[in-house]
Amino acid sequence: MSSPLPASARITALDVLDVRFPTSEHLDGSDAMNPEPDYSAAYVVLRTDADDELEGHALAFTTGRGNDVQAAAIAALAPYVVGLPVDELCADLGSFARTLVHDPQLRWLGPEKGAIHMATGAVVNAAWDLAAKRAGKPVWRLLGEMTPEELVAQVDFRWLTDALTPEEALEILRRAEPGRQERVARLLEKGYPAYTTTPGWLGYSDEKLARLAREAVAEGFTQIKLKVGASLDDDVRRMRTARETVGSDIRIAVDANQRWDVQPAIAWMRALAPYDPYWIEEPTSPDDILGHAAVRDAVHPIKVATGEHVANRVVFKQLLQAGAVDIVQLDSARVGGVNENIAILLLAAKFAVPVCPHAGGVGLCEMVQHLSMFDYVAVSGTVEDRVLEYVDHLHEHFVDPVRIADGHYLAPTAPGLSAEMHPASLKEYVYPDGPTWTTRV
Repeated sequence: MSSPLPASARITALDVLDVRFPTSEHLDGSDAMNPEPDYSAAYVVLRTDADDELEGHALAFTTGRGNDVQAAAIAALAPYVVGLPVDELCADLGSFARTLVHDPQLRWLGPEKGAIHMATGAVVNAAWDLAAKRAGKPVWRLLGEMTPEELVAQVDFRWLTDALTPEEALEILRRAEPGRQERVARLLEKGYPAYTTTPGWLGYSDEKLARLAREAVAEGFTQIKLKVGASLDDDVRRMRTARETVGSDIRIAVDANQRWDVQPAIAWMRALAPYDPYWIEEPTSPDDILGHAAVRDAVHPIKVATGEHVANRVVFKQLLQAGAVDIVQLDSARVGGVNENIAILLLAAKFAVPVCPHAGGVGLCEMVQHLSMFDYVAVSGTVEDRVLEYVDHLHEHFVDPVRIADGHYLAPTAPGLSAEMHPASLKEYVYPDGPTWTTRV
């Protein structure tokens, strides 16, 4: 049921918190480009005068230093939000998202890229969280019950129509309408297939890698991922260890986190090829469309995946137009929020490329599960060759944390985007004044 709202209910505040977790202590999250990350959230709360319970929560993810910059960018958007009528906001989230990216002075900081665009994504996602709570539904179901026309209205087609027109998007969504309810029932019964990166951080010993890989297979995961890119000799040894541990039937993806130029990427992957890597993720700069295409051509049949650091829907469009990727890896907090991710899902469907989102970090698993489930219900209509990343970090800090069973994300049923954190966690880890940070030497 929707929360009762007086006609005058409005957004009264946009609060931003700088929340950081000291994950660098145990090298959780360590990779070739981020050797000692502190997983962090520039955390947003949209408050209303309707009801103390009716708030919108979301976040932008960073790896520590720079979270203050991200939080400042979010705070700069408050004038666009505070004072808006709640009913009007929830009724037209497409227009709201476009308003945030079309300001000519803020666009100078992008357009639609960098910290200001991630800030837009956090605020847009908080608005979706609020709207879903208002409707009494999880975001994936709120989206999955919209008509094709309503979904197309969420998308900014500027700069896309050479690859995807509104009419083509409508056709994709109408084609997926039959069977929506059956797919919802399947999600509620079985969940959405996942893979795990938990064994694969570069800072882990071979013994820890092997132990965690065995545990992942026992827990029902059919794919794991290893970080690579610091040392070829180490990567060959680690890949051999992982393959010997999990056997030939488990897919092993690898992730270079943008470490290489094009030719080193090709040479490195040829050295790892005997161990049957399923995909190479971010082999080079996320902006280098032609570089990705060259790597893909050279390392086939190893697949090329990217998207975690792709700035916006236009770069995704070009990656798809150039035949540069086999896997689209959208991220819930990198681009301009739910609305832009709807556009990316539609682009991937148009080019028949599977979407396997990036997750992990702080809250990314919680938020992105809604996008994958919506994609299955209302866009692609399939889970074939689609897996959603899972990392077992920091979920205990969320009011509605992800649930994993038999290698699948169980569908969230609580209203919202699953991004709300416990007040005690926010108080403990706020930077620099939370107890975790004031007591560190």
